[in-house]
Amino acid sequence: MTFTAPEKTIKTIRQDDPDFCIHNGFHMAPRAGFEISNKCPTQYKLMIIEALKNGWLQPIAYMKESEYVWEQLGE
Repeated sequence: MTFTAPEKTIKTIRQDDPDFCIHNGFHMAPRAGFEISNKCPTQYKLMIIEALKNGWLQPIAYMKESEYVWEQLGE
């Protein structure tokens, strides 16, 4: 028996991709982001903010390729 696996089944969506934001007709929101806990020490928050500003840390989203195709067909 032979199995053939698709080369790529997970789609990577980066912040500069046109599909990074999702919308339902009324609201628009990014697919991924960062949430920093209020319990996070201030010095770590500042380091995370610095990394975001300099592009060292970037939001990225993953979704199944099949879900992405269905989403595109629904638009």
